[in-house]
Amino acid sequence: MDPKTRNAAIAAACIMLGFGFTAYLMPNMMLAIGDKSPLAAGIFAVIFVIGFFIVFWLRARSQRRNKNQ
Repeated sequence: MDPKTRNAAIAAACIMLGFGFTAYLMPNMMLAIGDKSPLAAGIFAVIFVIGFFIVFWLRARSQRRNKNQ
Protein backbone atom coordinates (compact mmCIF):
# COMPACT_ATOMS: atom_id res chain seq x y z
CA MET A 1 0.00 0.00 0.00
CA ASP A 2 1.55 3.28 -1.06
CA PRO A 3 1.31 6.43 1.11
CA LYS A 4 -1.40 8.05 -1.05
CA THR A 5 -3.66 5.02 -0.79
CA ARG A 6 -2.99 4.69 2.92
CA ASN A 7 -3.82 8.36 3.55
CA ALA A 8 -7.03 8.06 1.54
CA ALA A 9 -8.05 4.97 3.52
CA ILE A 10 -7.32 6.70 6.83
CA ALA A 11 -9.30 9.79 5.79
CA ALA A 12 -12.26 7.66 4.67
CA ALA A 13 -12.15 5.69 7.93
CA CYS A 14 -12.13 8.91 9.99
CA ILE A 15 -15.08 10.28 8.04
CA MET A 16 -17.00 7.03 8.43
CA LEU A 17 -16.28 6.89 12.17
CA GLY A 18 -17.40 10.49 12.61
CA PHE A 19 -20.64 9.94 10.75
CA GLY A 20 -21.12 6.56 12.45
CA PHE A 21 -20.82 8.12 15.89
CA THR A 22 -23.26 10.86 14.91
CA ALA A 23 -25.66 8.29 13.46
CA TYR A 24 -25.46 6.34 16.72
CA LEU A 25 -26.51 9.47 18.65
CA MET A 26 -28.99 10.62 16.02
CA PRO A 27 -32.17 9.09 17.55
CA ASN A 28 -31.56 10.95 20.82
CA MET A 29 -30.77 14.18 18.97
CA MET A 30 -33.89 13.85 16.83
CA LEU A 31 -36.09 13.22 19.87
CA ALA A 32 -34.65 16.28 21.60
CA ILE A 33 -35.13 18.45 18.50
CA GLY A 34 -38.54 16.88 17.86
CA ASP A 35 -39.75 18.04 21.27
CA LYS A 36 -39.37 21.61 20.01
CA SER A 37 -40.42 21.06 16.38
CA PRO A 38 -41.03 17.86 14.41
CA LEU A 39 -40.24 19.73 11.20
CA ALA A 40 -36.84 20.77 12.56
CA ALA A 41 -36.08 17.13 13.47
CA GLY A 42 -36.92 16.06 9.91
CA ILE A 43 -34.78 18.81 8.43
CA PHE A 44 -31.91 17.77 10.72
CA ALA A 45 -32.14 14.17 9.46
CA VAL A 46 -32.19 15.28 5.82
CA ILE A 47 -29.17 17.56 6.36
CA PHE A 48 -27.29 14.69 8.03
CA VAL A 49 -27.88 12.33 5.09
CA ILE A 50 -27.07 14.96 2.48
CA GLY A 51 -23.96 15.98 4.45
CA PHE A 52 -22.68 12.40 4.36
CA PHE A 53 -22.77 12.33 0.57
CA ILE A 54 -21.45 15.88 0.18
CA VAL A 55 -18.34 15.10 2.26
CA PHE A 56 -17.41 12.14 0.04
CA TRP A 57 -18.28 14.07 -3.13
CA LEU A 58 -16.00 16.92 -2.08
CA ARG A 59 -13.23 14.48 -1.16
CA ALA A 60 -13.45 12.75 -4.56
CA ARG A 61 -13.49 16.10 -6.33
CA SER A 62 -10.41 17.20 -4.43
CA GLN A 63 -8.58 13.98 -5.24
CA ARG A 64 -9.47 14.31 -8.94
CA ARG A 65 -8.19 17.88 -8.98
CA ASN A 66 -4.91 16.86 -7.30
CA LYS A 67 -4.49 13.91 -9.68
CA ASN A 68 -4.80 16.17 -12.75
CA GLN A 69 -2.13 18.60 -11.56
